[in-house]
Amino acid sequence: MDTVQAFSPSLLAVVLSAISSFIIGGLWYSPALFGKTWMKLNGFKEEELKPKAMIFISTFVIQLLAALCLAFFLGTSDLMFSAVVGLQVGLLWVAGGMGVTYLFERKPLKLWLINGGYHIITFIIMATIIAAFQSAP
Repeated sequence: MDTVQAFSPSLLAVVLSAISSFIIGGLWYSPALFGKTWMKLNGFKEEELKPKAMIFISTFVIQLLAALCLAFFLGTSDLMFSAVVGLQVGLLWVAGGMGVTYLFERKPLKLWLINGGYHIITFIIMATIIAAFQSAP
């Protein structure tokens, strides 16, 4: 009879992964990168987007849960495999799912590329952080 080994993800890796999504998002949606275009495509005005604590708290909890799920999914995979899985999750699960919705909502391709690109990069980085901690001896 085979035995199943218990797996416990690195909580530090999970927290750092969630934090990384904030850092990436802060850069990605900044005026220096895609922020102005993202605002225009969504019809937002700067005064409408003043930071609200509940949005940031909720986002962090969601990213924490996503990182935890990803950590369990990856297990003790190596760095390269994890990065490829992060790419696939970001591109095919998250951005792909968003793409279907965007098609029916008639949202612009450019908006999907901005938002989908953020998730692709985020999941690659999250998976890499998780792998670095979980594959370490």
